Amino acid sequence: MEKYFTVDFWRFFITSLNRWLITDFISILILILLLIVTLRVSTALINRLKGVLLKRMVYREEEPDMEAEKRLNTLMGVLRKIISVVVWTIFIMIFLEKININIIPILSAAGIVGLAVGFGAQELVRDFISGFFILLEDGIRAGDVVTLNGTTGTVEKMELRTITLRDSMGVVHIFQNGKVNTISNMTKGWSAVRFDIGVAYKENLAKVMEVMQQVGDEMYAEDEYKTNMLASVEVSGLNNFGDSALEIRARIRTRPGKQWGIGREYRKRLKEAFDTHNIEIPFPHQTIYWGDNMDPLKLNVTEESKS
Repeated sequence: MEKYFTVDFWRFFITSLNRWLITDFISILILILLLIVTLRVSTALINRLKGVLLKRMVYREEEPDMEAEKRLNTLMGVLRKIISVVVWTIFIMIFLEKININIIPILSAAGIVGLAVGFGAQELVRDFISGFFILLEDGIRAGDVVTLNGTTGTVEKMELRTITLRDSMGVVHIFQNGKVNTISNMTKGWSAVRFDIGVAYKENLAKVMEVMQQVGDEMYAEDEYKTNMLASVEVSGLNNFGDSALEIRARIRTRPGKQWGIGREYRKRLKEAFDTHNIEIPFPHQTIYWGDNMDPLKLNVTEESKS
C-alpha cells in the first residue's frame, strides 16, 4: 500500500490522466457530439426529403394528399431506423478502438455467431424479406385500416420485421411479416360504404329509391360532406326479397377512411326522410299458435259449488 502514497506514483497517475484527458477523452467526447449531430441531421434531412417528395407527388397528382403522406410516413420511418442502426454501429466500432479494444476478433466472432444464428433464425430472415416486399409493393401503409389474418384495426407502425395493429377496442396486435397470409385494405385509393335498406312489401319501390337518392344528393351538395364524398349515393335497386322486407342496395364512395362517418350520417338522414314520407321500415314479428281447441282471447271461469 505504501507505493500508492509515494510522490512518484501520484506524479505518474496525474501525468497519465492528463494525457488521457487531452487525447482519448476529448476524442471520445467529440465522437459522442458527432453521433448526436449525425442523428439530428439525418432526422432533419429525412423530414425535408419527405416534404419535397410529398409536394412533388401532389403536384403530379399521382396520389391524394392523405395517401401520399401515409406512404411516405411508412417509408421514411423504415429509412430513419436503418440510418440509426448504421450510425450506432459505426459509433460503437470507433469507440472500441478509442479505448484500445481490438475490434477485428470481435468482428470475426460476430461473423461466426451470425452464421450460426442464421441457421436457427430462418423465421427471422423470412420476416425481414417479407417486410421488404410488403413495403416495396405498397400494399399497406401506417394509418391504413386493414384486416390482417382476420384481425381488423389501424396500422400504427410498420417495420421490416413486424406490423403493429390497434383494433377498435384499443388492443394492440403485433404480426410477424412472415406470417401475414391475407391483407384486406379498407383505405387504399378510395373507400365505400354499402347499404342494404329494408322497407315493407307494401311500399312503392320507385318512391323509396327516389327518397334514398334525394338524401344522398342533399348530402353531396353540402361542403361539409362533399369534400369526403367522391360522388352522390349510387342506388342499385332491389337486391333481395327478405323474410319481412324488400332490401334495396345502395353505395357511397368516399375518400379513404371517411366511409364510416358518411355512412352514419346517411343512415340518420334516411331514417328521418322515411318518417317524413311515411315509409315503413319493418321489423320481425312473431305469431304464437295456441292450437285448434284453445282461444287465448276467451277466458272461461268455472266456479265449483261448495257442497
